[in-house]
Amino acid sequence: MSKLNLGFVGLSHLGLSYLAASAQKKYSVVGVDTDKKKIDQLKKFEIIYKEPLLKEIINRNKKKIIFTNRFEDLQKCQIVFVSEDISTDEKGNSSYKKINKLIKNAVKVLNKKAVMVILSQVIPGFTRKIKFDGQRLYYKVETLIFGDAIKRALKPERIIIGCKNPQKKINNNLIKYLSSFRSPILKMRYESAEFAKISINMFLASTISTTNMLSNISSKIFADWNEIVPALKLDDRIGKKAYLTPGLGISGGNIERDISTLQKIIKKNKEPLSIVKALQKNSEYAKSWVYRILKKEGILKKKSSRIAVLGLAYKANTNSIKNSPSINLLKRLSNLNCTVYDPVVRLNPSFKNCIQFNNVKSVISYANVIVLMTPWPEFKKITNILKSKKSKKILLIDPFRIIKLNKIKNSKIKYFTLGKNI
Repeated sequence: MSKLNLGFVGLSHLGLSYLAASAQKKYSVVGVDTDKKKIDQLKKFEIIYKEPLLKEIINRNKKKIIFTNRFEDLQKCQIVFVSEDISTDEKGNSSYKKINKLIKNAVKVLNKKAVMVILSQVIPGFTRKIKFDGQRLYYKVETLIFGDAIKRALKPERIIIGCKNPQKKINNNLIKYLSSFRSPILKMRYESAEFAKISINMFLASTISTTNMLSNISSKIFADWNEIVPALKLDDRIGKKAYLTPGLGISGGNIERDISTLQKIIKKNKEPLSIVKALQKNSEYAKSWVYRILKKEGILKKKSSRIAVLGLAYKANTNSIKNSPSINLLKRLSNLNCTVYDPVVRLNPSFKNCIQFNNVKSVISYANVIVLMTPWPEFKKITNILKSKKSKKILLIDPFRIIKLNKIKNSKIKYFTLGKNI
């Protein structure tokens, strides 16, 4: 076991993911949060985030983990990560109130040799303003993905570290920790590292938006986007890991936050906003795709319509509904009766027009409109259910092509998917 003791301040999805990865690497870790209810749950090893491997790894490494709301328990830590996810509103505007409070409380108790590393997603210039010894203060870029966070935390493609002075060596304890992940380490000034995080998300946003635009055009000209994707993945300039699966806009909060942050930076520096605004508008348009189909098919005018919405999470393998297309859709369907199902998310009771069921079969039993909003693997089973509904006309909206229409052989199903005109 490593002699290094690590602290994680702020136990949101970000903090817990890196805490778990560090424990798996045999480090002793202390997780601190001001939310007493959350700490009480974590002490019982109840994990509220539906992240693959997270609960399993934390349970496997119980003996190396302490959860507490006492900042004093950080005094024996050589490295302390500030790891709270920055909260954002619907427009991506960030609130730094909680992280500033966490940093202030942590600074009071850290020993004189301890290193503090900011993991949270902050605006360029934030880290340099922190009142802490600059030789012991760093910023680390996180590039976690909901549904794949643990794997990426354990095997990062590269490690980006922001320093007060990148010409000087990184603290011995910190470099020892970082080297244990066996990934390239890129050292740069604070502002470069903070802006690197935003830059990464801007490239992702542009790829997502370009994919959604091109897939939409494919459906207009009788091309099939799925036939085009393999050709793009074989181009080294684009690559097999590019975001080439069309979707319902940009969701999850992180990329939207960085779009909003970049807008503020550009505006402050009096530069053109056109590209960033286009990304935002493209996302909003893609997010309205299902609603536009329902409107075109006359469903919105029919009070007798029975709409089944499968999936509330913004993507599979997470319970996050931050800027979820499903929630956006349900808000716009407030005058129609809907049934909903998601394997991990419970719908807020404020949606008075919705009834949530606990299985797929029940949610679509009486529906004449079925919308698959999240590509959960279990939704493939509705193929068999639809086979038994051959006498019933059904509008099936399947953005992610979960259903193999040729296996159903039901001429009464009207089918819509992204990137292809059926």
